[in-house]
Amino acid sequence: MKAQSLVSGFCSNPTTPSIPNTKKSIFQAPTPPSSAYFSQSRKWVSFKIQHSAPQRVWCNKQNGVEEVNDGTSHGNDLEYGVRRKKLAVFVSGGGSNFRSIHKASLGGSVHGDIVVLVTSKRGCGGSVYAIDNGIPVVLFPKTKDEPDGLAPNDLVAELRKFEVDFVLLAGYLKLIPVELIRAYPRSILNIHPSLLPAFGGKGYYGMKVHKAVIASGARYSGPTIHFVDEHYDTGRILAQSVVPVLAKDTAEELAARVLQEEHRLYVEVTTALCEERIIWREDGVPLIQSKENPSEYR
Repeated sequence: MKAQSLVSGFCSNPTTPSIPNTKKSIFQAPTPPSSAYFSQSRKWVSFKIQHSAPQRVWCNKQNGVEEVNDGTSHGNDLEYGVRRKKLAVFVSGGGSNFRSIHKASLGGSVHGDIVVLVTSKRGCGGSVYAIDNGIPVVLFPKTKDEPDGLAPNDLVAELRKFEVDFVLLAGYLKLIPVELIRAYPRSILNIHPSLLPAFGGKGYYGMKVHKAVIASGARYSGPTIHFVDEHYDTGRILAQSVVPVLAKDTAEELAARVLQEEHRLYVEVTTALCEERIIWREDGVPLIQSKENPSEYR
């Protein structure tokens, strides 16, 4: 069965790339704490990825920060010199963070658009929301239970067709393949419901994390957003937010408190990502540049 027959009536968005009908796994949707301050004597590097053909670049050094930009005009989607970004979101469940980012994009606070959703579970809440909102859905990976899923190289090819700039993992429970990491260096983010490196790694997901936090006696928890490498929860940390662990907390109560903070933090970080305000220190630590005061980082 052809991919385009899985879900008929694809959204008539002229900016969405055409999708070949050779992949069964493509579902097409119907229409519907405080900032840190650093010495200016330190050297910083602003690392910005261009996934299309190489362009000529210019470099501007100011206040010890080297910013790299391409010299390409992107037309009407420019805002303050920054092109509107195209985002792919990966989910395995309800996708509440995906929904928060999508709503922020529609509301204008995120200078980017979610152009495709990737899921490991056909029919999960996140994929239903995507279809209801005209966002194409891709099934990955190919497994015994999901034989229509894509192989890693095919997934990279599909994301290229959508001209994806950044990948956001939002409750995606599968290990990201090395092919995708190499195709999108420093361009894949994940959110984890604990203060990494504590309570992270294989087997730590969902309610298991919050139960382990409470059992440990930890007084604080909260979400961590980090760049993705080839292992679970070991990539460079970009942002964290702290919430208290109360004496009589249940795992469900703590989970609700952390999730509320996840929604706020992931939108904030996605906003900075799309505005090209992620700065890489020379030792490989990513920082978020303040929009109001570019000399400040967090």
